[in-house]
Amino acid sequence: MGLWESEIGLTNSSLDEDTISTNADESGAPCCRKGEHDLVLDEQIGLVCKYCHAVILDIKDIMPPFSVESPERRSAEKRERKDSDSEETKNSMMNQIQFQSSAFDTIKSSIQSNGTVLDLIPNDKNELYPHQREGFEFMWKNIAGDTQIKNLLQLPADSGGGCIISHAPGTGKTRLTIVFLQSFLKLYPACRPVIIAPKGMLLTWEQEFKKWEVAIKFHNLNESKLSRQETEIAGSVLGQTRGHKNNTDYVRLLKLYSWMKGGSVLGISYRLFEQLAGEDKEKGSNKKFRKILLELPGLLVLDEGHTPRNSQSLMWKALTKVMTQRRAILSGTPFQNNFSELYNTLCLVNPRFSKQIMETGFDAKVYKRKRKGKCNAERGEWDYLTNSISKNNNDDQAIKKLGLMMKPFVHIHKGSILQKTLPGIRDCLILLRPTDIQRELLLNISKVEKFLDQAYLASLISIHPSLAAKNPEFSVYKKRLNKIESDPNAGVKTRFLIELIRVSARLNEKVLIFSQFIDPLHHIQNLLKSHFSWNEGKEVIYMDGDLGLKQRQISINSFNDKTGGAKVMLASQRACSEGISLVGASRVVLLDVVWNPAVERQAISRAYRIGQEKVVYVYHLVTLMEVKKFARQVEKERISELIFSKENGGERSSCCNDVVKEDQVLEAMVGHSSLSGMFEKIVHQPKESDLVDTFGFVDL
Repeated sequence: MGLWESEIGLTNSSLDEDTISTNADESGAPCCRKGEHDLVLDEQIGLVCKYCHAVILDIKDIMPPFSVESPERRSAEKRERKDSDSEETKNSMMNQIQFQSSAFDTIKSSIQSNGTVLDLIPNDKNELYPHQREGFEFMWKNIAGDTQIKNLLQLPADSGGGCIISHAPGTGKTRLTIVFLQSFLKLYPACRPVIIAPKGMLLTWEQEFKKWEVAIKFHNLNESKLSRQETEIAGSVLGQTRGHKNNTDYVRLLKLYSWMKGGSVLGISYRLFEQLAGEDKEKGSNKKFRKILLELPGLLVLDEGHTPRNSQSLMWKALTKVMTQRRAILSGTPFQNNFSELYNTLCLVNPRFSKQIMETGFDAKVYKRKRKGKCNAERGEWDYLTNSISKNNNDDQAIKKLGLMMKPFVHIHKGSILQKTLPGIRDCLILLRPTDIQRELLLNISKVEKFLDQAYLASLISIHPSLAAKNPEFSVYKKRLNKIESDPNAGVKTRFLIELIRVSARLNEKVLIFSQFIDPLHHIQNLLKSHFSWNEGKEVIYMDGDLGLKQRQISINSFNDKTGGAKVMLASQRACSEGISLVGASRVVLLDVVWNPAVERQAISRAYRIGQEKVVYVYHLVTLMEVKKFARQVEKERISELIFSKENGGERSSCCNDVVKEDQVLEAMVGHSSLSGMFEKIVHQPKESDLVDTFGFVDL
């Protein structure tokens, strides 16, 4: 373009392409004498006449002055052009996006009206377990309104609502949901489903779609790169993709555009959804994303749906703004810490739930006054019932009333399928005697002012005393603690671990170790390297929340590989206790006690799940300083059992197979003369009554 512009004014104004073509047929001399030269570009000289070779414009006046313009200036101009192009690209794509609700009420015309929704999955229905088949029909009834196709044709567009699939961890909720989505999109191809899950689980979802050979595209909005199909769409929509692939907004818009065309599923993490769809007045650029994510989904699936359970969080508020009422929460542990969180979860999946509470006929005005007007009548009714359950274990009437509230939209499976199909599980509470240095430090924890800091230090010291060396309250012990840092026998839990791993490795059994803290995991990793001369990434696999999604999946595959050399996985309980399969492990060690029992159950279920081929042995390692904390955990689980499994009488649910009679490895350790002294007490399948009888707790 610059060359064309440089010719302006150099020749006769009447000289155009036709004139040049005519003159070219002549000798050129007459034109040259008139000053009408036929110009060509010589890259060494400049613009010269084709016939007389006169230099009309020097090359230095044609090319940009590279020697004058600084590299910084050129980079700035390049960024400006790139930003301008990106903004034009985004605006172009946004213009093609139609902000309209999903055509949910339009059933595909080619579908036969006879039969049920099970007929939409003729091959898959025979592969589903009984509880999955029940859950499949339950989802259809709640989300769409019916299971008979002819009845669905007659239902209004706003029929249906939400439901909770509360199946025990490891019982195939992902598979069930994928089958449901397959059938749902067959009947409602214009629906735009969205799966929101913890970030680390999105790749698992993507792989599950591929594993079951589902002909539904999965667009991972957290993935920074375009898939092959998304790249093809970019080419057809924009004509090219070069220069935009590294632009985050461009990639996200393109994935959204691909999903909006229909027939595919969008996957997004909770944090990214909060970032893009939440109310952030300082970031106006998010308005476009917010409009898409709140208005266009025709179906919302919340995996590990107990995650957004705080009604004051931006995440929970953003999810409540999604326009579709058709929602499904997948959670093996819907009850986490208290009834208030459960109420928030129920209202999230079923916005009409608070109104349904008042249909029970209870007048909450008295209770509302007791709460000084801080809660509405609906919440007052809920609080009245749940407080009654918490204080009185035998309040059958309150339990029954609460069950009736939730029964219409909560489908429960406690995990009996695991007992029937897996070799078994043996759950043990192991009370360990601290070493002398550990006991000395634990007795001095009272010097720490804050209660949570005390609990944190108790956990660290109970694993290995050297982990407290950095704490100022124990500065007088620093030299002594640094000296024993590499000695596993200095800590009772590290001593237990080393011996358990030694025996398990000889039996070709893999050990999965969970902790809620990072420092103990790193410490144990170093002990394993020095004690067994093992290598990180080979014999020892480490995984926490900072690990990239692809590397995370590589680590999971490496650990589960039967022919691989992996022997131990050290995993962060917060980042790795949900959604992933670690069936390569047959020994699970819970290194410290957490306040939330659901976290421990989720962690155990990484190994004890469909696909496990060995008996799973679980070890809850506890010192005397942690017993009260464990008792609080059991109390919370008792309440959960009262609500979701009353037939268990409030006891800690047992999924142990009767054929699992003993743990030869543990018995060998207990019977060994050099190790027997570290065991205070061992309780198999611990229940609330066991804690009372063993440790003398009356008020749990």
